[in-house]
Amino acid sequence: MAFTINSNSGANSAYQALSKANESATKAQVTLASQKRINSVSDDTSGYRVGKELEAKVTQMTAAQSNIASAQNLLSTAESALSNVNDLLIQIKAKVADATDPTKNLSAIAEDVKALGEEISSIFTSTKFNDAALLSGSSVTGNFAFKTGTAETTTINFGTLNAIDLSGLTGATSATVGTIDVDSTVTAIQNALGKIGNYGQRLDVKDSYLSSAISNANSSISRLFDADVAQEQLDSTKSQIGSQISTAMLSQLNSAPQQILSLFR
Repeated sequence: MAFTINSNSGANSAYQALSKANESATKAQVTLASQKRINSVSDDTSGYRVGKELEAKVTQMTAAQSNIASAQNLLSTAESALSNVNDLLIQIKAKVADATDPTKNLSAIAEDVKALGEEISSIFTSTKFNDAALLSGSSVTGNFAFKTGTAETTTINFGTLNAIDLSGLTGATSATVGTIDVDSTVTAIQNALGKIGNYGQRLDVKDSYLSSAISNANSSISRLFDADVAQEQLDSTKSQIGSQISTAMLSQLNSAPQQILSLFR
């Protein structure tokens, strides 16, 4: 080996090795500190992109689950109201049947029917969800739309409830009570309840699917971003030991040219 003092290739090589060891140790330590395998795009460009796309989908699916919960609450509100209406209509049918008995007091029966009809009217008017009328008003002729997937919307429509005419019940008299026909109203209510059941089943399926999809997506995100802490600890220890050795060798190689001074003694 030539003895030179203008350049020290051995020390330069040791310095480069030391830089790499320090860089490796720093990267492992940052990974351990963050517990993330990908801390910047440069760590894994394709993995970073895929992971962020999955995170965006998880956010959308989580929002969709929240929408499903709101839709289910809307259905529960409507179901409770319509079930009460259905029960009241059963009572009215019984009283209309009583009105065909000539021994009964038709005026009293008419008052009972009128009171029940007014209660049904009150339920129709007051049943709301987030200030939106569910059983009466112009909104019922439209739809209640909920985004229930990343690219899917579920539209809830209760049918022909807005077309129900309750004037025959609320205006019942002794002359008309025996001829009141509530069958069409009962049919409309039962059809609406059937729709609620169908929508509820569909929403349950969507919610179950989203729960599974979110779980799978989060698992994929974990595989992409989460660090193997045990492996990173091993790499960190290895790099630190390598850094110490490189520092010692750099010190020795950096002092090697001083041996030339012995030639001048």
